[in-house]
Amino acid sequence: MKKTNGFTVIEIIFVALIAGFASILFFTQKHNLEIINRDDKRKTSINALYYSLEEVFYKTNNYYPRTISSSILPSVDPALFTDPNGIKLGETNSDYSYTPLNCDGDKCSKYILKTSLENEADYEKDSKN
Repeated sequence: MKKTNGFTVIEIIFVALIAGFASILFFTQKHNLEIINRDDKRKTSINALYYSLEEVFYKTNNYYPRTISSSILPSVDPALFTDPNGIKLGETNSDYSYTPLNCDGDKCSKYILKTSLENEADYEKDSKN
């Protein structure tokens, strides 16, 4: 019996199937991790805005502002006002929203901060005062 070096067609097909399955699994998981990362960025931004409103702005002024921006909340990194899609808070189609409540002029007694998440229900923070 003559021995030859190389692979059989069955072996090559088997390895190709395993490689195909592994690449599909990799790209599916990569996509899921990207979604989780974007949702985490959204939550981090909302938490930073919430903390600044509660612990810095409210303690200093004893009210909440009608609108928020990096000039009103200088303690927050300006990049956190922009969602992962590049749209700033307050602009049309932004994932972030700030809704002031019970306002008298520019002074409000409550607010709702909210973001839309891709993998979970909307994430919302309400004023605590």
